[in-house]
Amino acid sequence: MTDRIEGYAAAVFELARAEGDLSRVEREFFEIAKAIESSDELREKLADPGLPAERKQRIIHELAGGFASALTVNLVGFVVSQGRISEFPAIAQRLAQQAAREAGGELAEVRSAIPLDDATIERLAAALGKAVGRHVVVRAIVDPSVIGGIVARVGDTVIDGSVQSRLKSLRAAMKN
Repeated sequence: MTDRIEGYAAAVFELARAEGDLSRVEREFFEIAKAIESSDELREKLADPGLPAERKQRIIHELAGGFASALTVNLVGFVVSQGRISEFPAIAQRLAQQAAREAGGELAEVRSAIPLDDATIERLAAALGKAVGRHVVVRAIVDPSVIGGIVARVGDTVIDGSVQSRLKSLRAAMKN
């Protein structure tokens, strides 16, 4: 399965780069992957083998057509038409990693309870880049399980600045 994910991500990467739109396609794939991950109904419809391909294409267009480029919509449609909706988030993640490396950096996945504005994301990118010693491209994910603060992952490094983590540390300190 990993080879298949790599293959799809590499194909999307090469097509988007050839079209000169890698950064946009990567961002849009990431946004669409978040929407797919957050909706069981959407995932089920796009995975339904009984639903005609044309209907799936309309669903994708309705989901992404308002903000995504035609290239992105077509590439998402291709991945879905190949029956890879369950792997779409992993494909988008791998695409984001490849695009970050292409830009000379590394992908940072930042989870927070609320949406982060652009200025905050820029400050996080600078701080995380300083912490790991290289350029970082931040992709923010709203995750209600992060009660407050953020949890960031850059490669194998996890920086947990969540309220939950701080409470655990406080409890451990009080026990000692």
